[in-house]
Amino acid sequence: MLKRFWNRGTKQKIILIVVGLILFCALFILRDEYQPFLLFLRKYLFVLLLFGVILFFGIRFVRRTVSTPKKILKGFLTLASIVLVYIVLFTVGMYEYMQTYNVYNNMNLQEIADLPLSRNERIQPYNNIKTMAYESITETQEVSAPQLVRVDDRNQWTMAVQPSQEYFIQRTKDNIEELFSVSSTSPSPRFSNDNRIKATFSIGESLAFSRNTYNAVVQRFNPWQLFNYEPHEAYYMKNDQGKWVQVVSLIKWNGFFFPYPTFGGVMVVETGEHDFNDYLERLLIGKGTFIPAEEVHKYPYLTRQNTLSEKVSRIQAKSMMFLGGFTDPLPWNKKTAVKIPDLKEDQNQQPFVTDFKFTGTTDSAYDGLYHWFGLEPIGNERTGLSISVFIPADGSDKVYYYNHANKKEGLAGVSAMPAKVMESRKEYDWNVNKPVEFRPFIRDIAGKRRLFMLSTIAAKRENSNQFDGGSTPDLALVDVSYKDVVWIDAKHPSKWNEQIVNQLGETWKISEKLSDSDIYPNRKRTPEIDSTTVVKDTIVNDTLK
Repeated sequence: MLKRFWNRGTKQKIILIVVGLILFCALFILRDEYQPFLLFLRKYLFVLLLFGVILFFGIRFVRRTVSTPKKILKGFLTLASIVLVYIVLFTVGMYEYMQTYNVYNNMNLQEIADLPLSRNERIQPYNNIKTMAYESITETQEVSAPQLVRVDDRNQWTMAVQPSQEYFIQRTKDNIEELFSVSSTSPSPRFSNDNRIKATFSIGESLAFSRNTYNAVVQRFNPWQLFNYEPHEAYYMKNDQGKWVQVVSLIKWNGFFFPYPTFGGVMVVETGEHDFNDYLERLLIGKGTFIPAEEVHKYPYLTRQNTLSEKVSRIQAKSMMFLGGFTDPLPWNKKTAVKIPDLKEDQNQQPFVTDFKFTGTTDSAYDGLYHWFGLEPIGNERTGLSISVFIPADGSDKVYYYNHANKKEGLAGVSAMPAKVMESRKEYDWNVNKPVEFRPFIRDIAGKRRLFMLSTIAAKRENSNQFDGGSTPDLALVDVSYKDVVWIDAKHPSKWNEQIVNQLGETWKISEKLSDSDIYPNRKRTPEIDSTTVVKDTIVNDTLK
């Protein structure tokens, strides 16, 4: 058929060539341009079909009606039905409600009896790291979003030094030549040569056209993945061969009725310079090696790692509001429903990536990085800590939670923390200093596993929403049970337990009826002295004198 059409004349040949070029561009070059539309269809196909059915029957009823007033009435009712469905689904929030419920039903939840221990506490908050990184680069550069990852069994903040969005020429021709990798446990991270890594990537989040990370990854998708996957966050880490790679977290959309996001695996991009062969590969088939979520465990450098999109972990944590049943979050119930507390002054909201040790808590959980959420009851005046959620940061299947409310522990939540820190140091100028990122600090102290909230005091720049990065920030620990604040030395983490005991030991001793040996297990006891020995020593000393 095509051959006969081609032989008809010049006009037909031009049409075939143009149509062929359009199909070629659509199948290869322009996939990243229309993929957002395909995702939109994937997410809202059920709703669009529902609107289509209402419109179809509405038009059918209108056509069968003879009377003009009745036609107008039925047309109005059809449009009103579509508007009503839209209001119920999106304005009232039923679509999001059902989507979140789907997430809850498909989560592999496991309740734990004991909290895990936290370790390798990060000192500087996210925004301070970002600010200090910008203090170390030039005008034409910017840094990618800092990500807390495991590098050589140490927790590091890593980010790419990339061309600035404001300089178009650099975005089209320059490579990413350098990475920052700074310790998360250091109170004064340095962005000097020691922490600057030479690594060349031909694609990046700020680069233009086919060199943009989003575009290059989407170009790598097959037709099925174009409808179901989307790239989200990019991480920089070492692979099992010790080489630096760019790992792009993928979100996979599951379900037909009210689709919901899940961890879809990663796309791994290796180092390499921009050249003609690289250009053809990016343009036609994209860049990266796809590793599905089911196979991530086969790569040691991707396990116990931070590769899970926060968009996925937040909706998983939010879905815990259905712990009391499908109707519990509705306005007339809300007996056990919970929410994620987002603090206005804190530019980096939950989750907080934290290193936990689960040994002895549950056999199925690994020791490593998790997304932590401290959930509170729904309601602005309810600030108690209801549930702690631990979501494996490597996208593993199980989600762990500890139910503080069921155990009636009476703990203060994240929303209550800023006021307690400010009240404990009234001499601070709290207009320019803010306690930020209240993350869990869990230790076995005085015969009990105790939960604190660790916060960093960050200075806010004048006439700006940007926090300033202090070289050695002040740290505050809040005992969520006794609501007392302990100010600790950022440079001496080994002494934090001692500082806690010195301030709270006597309080615990009285309230929990503990002995001195429970509070101070390492303190040496003063030996008892026999009175007879004292008398004999006195006689001998007097005689010698």
